[in-house]
Amino acid sequence: MLSNIGVPGLILILVVALVIFGPNKLPEIGRAFGKSIREFKKATEGIADDIKEEIKEDIKEAKQIDLKK
Repeated sequence: MLSNIGVPGLILILVVALVIFGPNKLPEIGRAFGKSIREFKKATEGIADDIKEEIKEDIKEAKQIDLKK
């Protein structure tokens, strides 16, 4: 979704944010947004790691069952 915005869209978003929040609040909002994005990425990486680990375990179990046959 964000990859479709482009430079003109980002400029428009920044101008609207500047008008709505003012120049004093903008850095604070940017920091909060950045921190939220970082936390979201960490959470999704953790979930992806858990899923990969479970898939590896399932593959090991399937191989063991095939070897027993």
